[in-house]
Amino acid sequence: MAPPADNEVVHEFRFFKVYKDSRVELVWPEFPKFPPSTDLITGVQSKDVMILTEPQVSVRIFLPKLKAPDQKLPLLLFVHGGGFVMFSASAIPYHVLCNKVAADANVIVVSVEYGLFPTRPIPACYEDSWEALQWVASHADGSGSEPWLNNHADFGKVFLGGDSGGANISHTLAFRVGSLGLPGVKVVGMIMVHPFFGGTEDDKMWLYMCPSNRGLDDPRLNPGLEDLARLGCERVLIFVAEKDSLIAVGRNYYEKLKKSGWKGSVEIVENEDEEHCFYLHDLNSEKAVELLHKFVSFLKQD
Repeated sequence: MAPPADNEVVHEFRFFKVYKDSRVELVWPEFPKFPPSTDLITGVQSKDVMILTEPQVSVRIFLPKLKAPDQKLPLLLFVHGGGFVMFSASAIPYHVLCNKVAADANVIVVSVEYGLFPTRPIPACYEDSWEALQWVASHADGSGSEPWLNNHADFGKVFLGGDSGGANISHTLAFRVGSLGLPGVKVVGMIMVHPFFGGTEDDKMWLYMCPSNRGLDDPRLNPGLEDLARLGCERVLIFVAEKDSLIAVGRNYYEKLKKSGWKGSVEIVENEDEEHCFYLHDLNSEKAVELLHKFVSFLKQD
């Protein structure tokens, strides 16, 4: 006997399935969230700031313990992963990760809370993250709305970074900076951890989540050499994982970037015998510590 029409699945992807009546059911449960706080071990303070109300876009800011009242620190705009459908800047693994990066690298981390599919289909994630970066830049002259950024951010040392889908979004931000500029801000580098790009079975999922897509050659899914040549930063660090289905697309991005004519420097690091975003399960594991050390070293490099 056939299932009722309303319960007939017409699309099934890695992270969600779509029913005949257009309902979307996420495969993964919602992840527990952690409130902003002051970390008693590291001294890192965090708080949530709403930067746009319609649509709602917010950030979680992490401020490391200051050595002087007027201390200026580099800033990392971080974009979390989750296949464009899950996780949050306040999800426990990402709160812990950003708290640790802020403490170990002595940088301000601004973690973006962007719109997720299906509530807000792609390109919401790209537009929200660009809004967040522009909001950060609005503090470059010291007259922004957030005192932590006005008083302590060094806008000559700004970084972009993210993992998985967040690394994909970070690329798009770097391309926009190179194409449109970001007055008052120097984006020094970009860190991409296990980045998602086109070239796997998940292409179909991304295309479904983005009704306005331009097919498999959409530059957000498959950036071309001309786009790569316009990245608005000087250095790029790419991580790939040996047992990750996305390892080939991460390597492909690295090779294309080198051939694009972009004038910066790029490095790729392979996490041997590890799965996609393995560090989110245990930041204290040996391989996670190695990854974070490299991540932090990149941020601290002059």
